Amino acid sequence: MVFSDLFFLFVFIPAFALCYVVASLIDRKRRSDSTFSKCLVRNIVTVAFSLIFYGWGEPIYVFLMLLCVFLNYLSGLGIDRYEGKSRKRALIVGLASNILILGIFKYAGLLAESLNNVGIPVPIPNIALPIGISFYIFQSISYLVDVYRKDAPVQRKFGNLLLYISMFPQLVAGPIVRYDTIAREIQDRHTSIKDINDGIYRFLIGLAKKVIFANQFGEIADQFLANGLNNLSTAGAWIGIMAYAFQIYFDFSGYSDMAIGMGRCMGFHFNENFNHPYCANSITDFWRRWHISLGSFFRDYVYIPLGGNRRHQTLNILIVWALTGLWHGASWTFMLWGLYFGLILVLEKYTIVRFIDRIPRIVLHIYTITLITLSWGIFYFDNLSDMGKFFESFFGGGTAIANIAEESAFWGNFWLWVAGLIFIIPTRKFIEEKTSLLLQNNQSALAYVGLTSRIVVSLLILITSIALLVGATNNAFIYTRF
Repeated sequence: MVFSDLFFLFVFIPAFALCYVVASLIDRKRRSDSTFSKCLVRNIVTVAFSLIFYGWGEPIYVFLMLLCVFLNYLSGLGIDRYEGKSRKRALIVGLASNILILGIFKYAGLLAESLNNVGIPVPIPNIALPIGISFYIFQSISYLVDVYRKDAPVQRKFGNLLLYISMFPQLVAGPIVRYDTIAREIQDRHTSIKDINDGIYRFLIGLAKKVIFANQFGEIADQFLANGLNNLSTAGAWIGIMAYAFQIYFDFSGYSDMAIGMGRCMGFHFNENFNHPYCANSITDFWRRWHISLGSFFRDYVYIPLGGNRRHQTLNILIVWALTGLWHGASWTFMLWGLYFGLILVLEKYTIVRFIDRIPRIVLHIYTITLITLSWGIFYFDNLSDMGKFFESFFGGGTAIANIAEESAFWGNFWLWVAGLIFIIPTRKFIEEKTSLLLQNNQSALAYVGLTSRIVVSLLILITSIALLVGATNNAFIYTRF
């Protein structure tokens, strides 16, 4: 099931909302009973719908997720119960279980192929990748480590831990939510009218990013990079990869917006995952703005424990980025993509970062966008052969410089490109700030303008998205395959 799907929008969400409202009324009536959680019925409803959501396309993998939650539940209890070496052993067992599950389902095929390539014949397993496994395994790891460090309380109720790991808004493609971020809200949360208004609006903004922008840019990218790779011109390579740069941003940030919005409607407050990354003035700055939850995970659970900035800093950065690449997919192109960024970040620490204030901002921005665009050329392809063909065309070795297809892809979608450029920068924030400044002495007018604009924008997004979704064939989110 996909967020940007008519069934999800008009069947799943209304059914969930109705059950959740009823559950809220029941919880409110039994609030005086301190025996159970104040959110017990709402939590049960959320878990039930989360399992339905996850099992909709591949029911068998619901049992894998339940097994993962159960193992982490036992490990968490062990960490909390024991002291000294026994406590550490409980942590190691829990971490090993998570890594083993992720390794079998995501990397067994890559390992087998690599052994065959070096002359060691082993059968290559044909294991389907469970959707969202990278995200819920990382959430499980963060839970165990935080309990071990005593940064978060252990969860003694299996159902509550299941809720944390399986919650459908962020289950499939993040953001990676730390347990301590929502631990209190699992037990007791309140949803105000403002929460619901802000949550619905945020969800619709994400829907617009996905359906109106990402899907359209995805068709342009696939036209050149997937369907036309063997006859790719130089202009086609440039247009294709620029379209993919727009697609992956609007696709992934759109999913995060939708997840954050749904969480907000339920009373959960997830952390932000994107902060206008294409406005960055260095690759270091870019990775503080892109997929923030993944970056903070590797920083807190890998980079700092390895020694961080204190010792072996260069090696630590390269290890983290090799792992970041592999997290995205079981392919050597992803490993190359991670090391590409790792090397750039190491170089920046000794060069640009030290005198960044002396460099004109436009120069920094051009430098950053160029390197990011090149990185998507590595990221898009699953094998080195196709990646090599792309870069050959990208650097002038294509079948031609340009042809009619590139002209049609650009000029035929001119307003899409313009709108994409407008909305990758903080345009909405700029408009809201200017409106607030103009009407700062008239709060009633400001509230009226804000409410009216939200209603109009929301209706336009909903109508346009429904029109585009009718008959749509390719609507999956990119990050669901990681």
